[in-house]
Amino acid sequence: MRRRSFAVRLPLLVVGLLVLALLPAVAKADNPIVQTIYTADPAPLVVNGRVYLYTGHDEDGSTNFTMREWRVWSSTDMANWTDHGSPLNLASFTWADANAWAGQVVARNGQFYWYVPMRQRSTGSMVIGVAVSSSPTGPFRDALGRPLVGNGEIDPTVFIDDDGQAYLYWGNPRLWFVRLNPDMISFSGSPTQIPLTTAGFGTRTGNASRPTLFEEGPWVYKRNGLYYLVFAARCCSEFIAYSTGTGPTGPWTFRGTIMPTQGSSFTNHPGIIDFNGSSYFFYHNGALPGGGGFTRSVAVERFTYNADGTFPTITMTTAGAPQVGTLNPYVRQEAETIASESGVETERSSEGGMNVGWIENGDWIKVKGAAFGAGAASFTARVASATSGGRVEVRLDNVNGPLAGTCTVPGTGGWQVWTTVSCSVNRPTGTHDVYLRFAGGTGFLLNVNWWQFTA
Repeated sequence: MRRRSFAVRLPLLVVGLLVLALLPAVAKADNPIVQTIYTADPAPLVVNGRVYLYTGHDEDGSTNFTMREWRVWSSTDMANWTDHGSPLNLASFTWADANAWAGQVVARNGQFYWYVPMRQRSTGSMVIGVAVSSSPTGPFRDALGRPLVGNGEIDPTVFIDDDGQAYLYWGNPRLWFVRLNPDMISFSGSPTQIPLTTAGFGTRTGNASRPTLFEEGPWVYKRNGLYYLVFAARCCSEFIAYSTGTGPTGPWTFRGTIMPTQGSSFTNHPGIIDFNGSSYFFYHNGALPGGGGFTRSVAVERFTYNADGTFPTITMTTAGAPQVGTLNPYVRQEAETIASESGVETERSSEGGMNVGWIENGDWIKVKGAAFGAGAASFTARVASATSGGRVEVRLDNVNGPLAGTCTVPGTGGWQVWTTVSCSVNRPTGTHDVYLRFAGGTGFLLNVNWWQFTA
């Protein structure tokens, strides 16, 4: 968080002074699940046994909803999340100029469609565009070269019903839908407004122009024959509520609150999936250092529906969702696969994908639940350093836990000049959280692209 605005590596003396001024508190919790940047408006999608999470990106120091790009993360275990960078931004749409706000990705026809709201340059109004990719991690391209639909409102969500009909919903202050054609980039008919009745969306008091609780951020899905419409309710501060219906366009019946008002962000935004036999509720808060209503962070909780299909009350936690299974330390793991961290950031790697960088003495990365089995003999990492390098300490279960081994990283002549280093470890066995703690002199020490243990 502390160096996000730096496009180049500043002289070490200047950086040192800035770090002293901007250094945040150490992040120890696993929630929020993204800790290297501020994120908002989670939209999860399950593809082939992996959860892909699409978010917005709140810029550091924002005093408004300053957002220029969308980001992608993924996980197979709900605890360790891989940063895939930004495969879509405002520049991807030549006709847009601001406000890369809350969107959602859906899969169909072997393609992935990302519906996103932006400000149209020619009109100054909020509209909804659609981008497409053959991969859930992109890159995505503008599918139309123009907005798909627009009436000044925001927060698109898409639901594909069992009969194959797809619906696009969006809205603030009203709620709209349109039927998408099978190509997912055109629609039939005209946008239709969903009646916001108090029976359907609850009663708001103190605002004659907004008689119901519906505010924004709809999320629509179907479970056991029942349609759910989850939404951010009653600004400000928002809470998450929901309604149910017998059809994809209603009529809707208000069911109550899912997540009460809490946390330091005055907005919230829901995303709900089932994965590996459990249900998960994604949201955002302002829990990271410097966080708040314009510098938000995505988090997740596991939950269980009540027997009648209603939601339980879900509370924000710092623990987050429990890990599903374990992580295999004997296959290559991207360094940007992280459960929690302190001090590091990610960036595009010259070798493809992302790498972890901006590493200083005392910074660390944690991965959760690595299954070593009968024991590991060595640790290997792909590293780079434009300075004199540093050390990677492999520690177990705590940032100051037992030292399993230490790899020395030399200077390589550049931040993207890569080499591979290995070191022995003292045969850790069983399952442990692994901390890679970085040590060395002052200033930036090294970058890490990937790592792997050898049995």
